[in-house]
Amino acid sequence: MNKRANTIVAVLAIVAICLSLAAVCLALRPAGDGTESETKDVQYVLYLGTNDKDTNEPVMAPEAAMEKAKEILISHFGGYTIQEANGGWIDGDKTYQEYTLVIYLSDTDLAAVHAAADDMIREFRQSSVLIQANETTTEFYGG
Repeated sequence: MNKRANTIVAVLAIVAICLSLAAVCLALRPAGDGTESETKDVQYVLYLGTNDKDTNEPVMAPEAAMEKAKEILISHFGGYTIQEANGGWIDGDKTYQEYTLVIYLSDTDLAAVHAAADDMIREFRQSSVLIQANETTTEFYGG
């Protein structure tokens, strides 16, 4: 082969190697469509009991508890997702039941979640609010 043919073969080999590496990189990247609307996020899930920590009696009616929680959440975050649930546990030989609110929050941080939880603890006379932080991927899908 002449010198020119060798050069062409070398260039084609380099291009083939580059394309192979690009294909491997694409295959190994995380799932998702790569759009700007998809981001890593932390979703906070809060479990708010509504029985008084000392008397174990409901602090307020379920409808009032839901409205008070919404008021606290909108003032701290401007948005929320909330569901009704029922919690239960055994203490000694007695079983307790409690109307519970499950709150989902995204696009926030732990300090803001703690500030809202402080208000909930005070308003609902709780000893604590259970907070779970779950790493997730958030996407605002529009069709």
